[in-house]
Amino acid sequence: MAGRNRRDPRRRRTERLKTSRCRTCKKPIELEGQYFPFCSERCRLVDLGRWLDGSYAVPIAESPEDDEPGDEPEDGDPEPRPGKPT
Repeated sequence: MAGRNRRDPRRRRTERLKTSRCRTCKKPIELEGQYFPFCSERCRLVDLGRWLDGSYAVPIAESPEDDEPGDEPEDGDPEPRPGKPT
C-alpha cells in the first residue's frame, strides 16, 4: 500500500463542500447562493411539496406499550409524576 497515492480525507470533505449539488435536480450549486441547498426557487418549492404531500417522512419508533388502552386515567387528566407536587 505504500505505492498508492492516498488522498487526505479532510481534503475530500473540503472538495465535496465546494462542489455540492441541488437536492432536487442534482445540478451544481453555489454554496452561498440565494436558494442553498437548492439551485433555484423551483427546486426549493418542489422539495417543499414533497414534504407536504408525504413523499418524505421522518420515521418514528413506536413501542407496543404506546398502543395499549388504559394508559390514561378515565377522567382525562394526566397522571401526576412522581416527585412533582400536585
